[in-house]
Amino acid sequence: MDYTNLILLSLAIGVVAFLYSSVGHAGASGYIAVMALWGLAPTVIRPTALVLNILVASIGAFQFWRAGHFSWRLFWPFALLSVPAAYLGGYLQLPAPILKILIGLVLLFSAVRLIFRRGDPPETSAPSPPVAIGVGAAIGFLSGLTGTGGGIFLTPTLLFFRWALIRQAAAVSALFILVNSISGLIGYFTATRSIPRLGLVLAPAAVICGILGSHLGSRRFPVRTISLLLATVLIIAGAKLVFTK
Repeated sequence: MDYTNLILLSLAIGVVAFLYSSVGHAGASGYIAVMALWGLAPTVIRPTALVLNILVASIGAFQFWRAGHFSWRLFWPFALLSVPAAYLGGYLQLPAPILKILIGLVLLFSAVRLIFRRGDPPETSAPSPPVAIGVGAAIGFLSGLTGTGGGIFLTPTLLFFRWALIRQAAAVSALFILVNSISGLIGYFTATRSIPRLGLVLAPAAVICGILGSHLGSRRFPVRTISLLLATVLIIAGAKLVFTK
């Protein structure tokens, strides 16, 4: 890849990191879409997306926690089995076109609901631990299988069932993404014994824009703005899954 393409790719990665981090996500689905547009090989795209995810999710988790939106009580049941499930999903090297389409449609449906939602629900009620553990395991497996951190599935689930407020969902998703991205990357490395260096090259753009996006999302942007940004993220991710190979 020549320097011009590398600079343009870095800029695109930065835009994705800013947009996703503002809603507590790390951007894996966006990174995957961007790298696919640049014609990179799938064997490079998946682990690179996980490396960038780990960096941006670390920043987002810290920013939303520092702003007081994180709930350990809500987080731990979802994370309990998601980590080993993400490892399993990351270890498996399976083509899954039908799975991608179904997930993409779910994300697009969630985006439509967010567009018409004006703000936080009047009240929330956390799920029982067995329900949260089961949902977390399923999302963890999907995150490892698709090369994402799982937040793109967890956040709309938390909001759809009114289990969390918008910023609270973002805070929980950020740490969820971090632990599952680490687990998924370990699973991938166990299976392939290699991690491309491209992640280190793209890291500065992702980190700088991730810091800015997570700061604005956790403290500055109003809830309605976060809802619309999250809907945009879901539309991008859903369209990518449905319409790209």
